Amino acid sequence: MTGASGGVGRAVAREFAARGYRVALLARGEAGLAAAVEDVRRAGGEPLAVAVDVADAQAVEDAAQAVEDGLGPIDIWVNAAFAGVFAPFTEVSADEFRRVTDVTYLGTVFGTAAALRRMLPRGRGTIVQTGSALAYRGIPLQSAYCGAKHAIQGFNESLRCELLRSGTRVRTTMVQLPGLNTPQFDWVLNRMPGRPRPVAPLYQPEVAARAIVHAARHPRRREYWVGGTTAATLLANAVAPGALDRYLARTGYDAQQTPPDDTGANGSADADHGTGNLWVPRDGARGRDHGARGRFDAEARPGSAQEWFSRNRNRVGALAASTAVVGLVLGRGRRGPRRPPRHP
Repeated sequence: MTGASGGVGRAVAREFAARGYRVALLARGEAGLAAAVEDVRRAGGEPLAVAVDVADAQAVEDAAQAVEDGLGPIDIWVNAAFAGVFAPFTEVSADEFRRVTDVTYLGTVFGTAAALRRMLPRGRGTIVQTGSALAYRGIPLQSAYCGAKHAIQGFNESLRCELLRSGTRVRTTMVQLPGLNTPQFDWVLNRMPGRPRPVAPLYQPEVAARAIVHAARHPRRREYWVGGTTAATLLANAVAPGALDRYLARTGYDAQQTPPDDTGANGSADADHGTGNLWVPRDGARGRDHGARGRFDAEARPGSAQEWFSRNRNRVGALAASTAVVGLVLGRGRRGPRRPPRHP
């Protein structure tokens, strides 16, 4: 999987490892990759780290081959790598916008292509695109990231149609995520006076990891929504997008910043007002491991009722149907046998 050195990708790697998978870890940061390898081992999986910049198509192809050489055929490919710029669109340079697009969107395209070149001849495999509520609903200060996620959404829909037409057993699905407590808000390129933060309410990355692993194991559904906030946002955007535009214009700036001197729940104070990790990984050879979680532990939710129901909707539906049948039978029993009609 890509983006495996931190944030959602790191949490997903641990979730797969806990289920006994062999896990290929693709990312740029050396410190994060080394720590992810240890995470996977401790969780019971077999790791393989491959350093790669997903914006380089040939490098992704070479990484995919290294994975198959080291671990065997790729059965599941998860695209989770991304980059971002936290600033008004007019303050984002052309090179910065292109870099976000190359990593977030084209990195997904290149990863998908590398996986398909191996899965299609075998006639099996699953590709999971890590999406966001922002794949449908753009918000201020993240124009490059929102544009890339929208592009992934359209790309994945097109690809899904082609795979269905071909009759292959290769599947693709997309998981739309809410705001998460990940380190990205301390390493994103930031041009705002405050420190970046996700829009509340937010969830721990392990919530996303459970959903992504479930989607990988049950890929027939075209899309999964994670978190009540994601569902509410997507539904509101479908019904009243103009009203949501005006609401986000009023609230979107303040909702995505904390005061410049805010150290957060974990005492972190390393928000970057320079280039962030856009060009160079923050966890490079001389960097430090950032892990899966960010500085918002105190407010991040460890679970989501909506996500649980989404993963278990078949069981919930079967239970509801069984309950209805039992209730009907018991109701009939309480009324007793029907009396025969009287004849005049």
